[in-house]
Amino acid sequence: MGRRRQAREIALQALYIADAAGTPEAEAFASVNRGKSEADAKTKDFARELLKGTLSHRAKLDEAISAVAENWSLARMPLVDRNVLRLAAYELLNSGDTPIGVVIDEAIEIVRKYSTEDSTRFVNGVLDKLKDKRPG
Repeated sequence: MGRRRQAREIALQALYIADAAGTPEAEAFASVNRGKSEADAKTKDFARELLKGTLSHRAKLDEAISAVAENWSLARMPLVDRNVLRLAAYELLNSGDTPIGVVIDEAIEIVRKYSTEDSTRFVNGVLDKLKDKRPG
């Protein structure tokens, strides 16, 4: 697994903990990384950047996702799917250095690993609509 994919998975796991249990960002990140020696410093730094960015823009991301997720409120979405969407939406809308296709492909692979096959189609559809909102 590549370094950036590993970072995205770490960020997702921390987002999941923060969302499910209301755990503060730093505590969620520490909990995920406890005992994980395979992630190097650069990977953890990128994961931390994604986590911080996603959480700091959460209201704006939720609004953008809700606007394109037809007939789905965020509360109805499975926890994993909701947080994969937030993470990918953050990269799409706030991080212009990662190509759109890469962001979407990574989100689909991660949701395939942590959720269901139906979720891959749902996440792909939502992100396909969100990609047009990318600045620049």
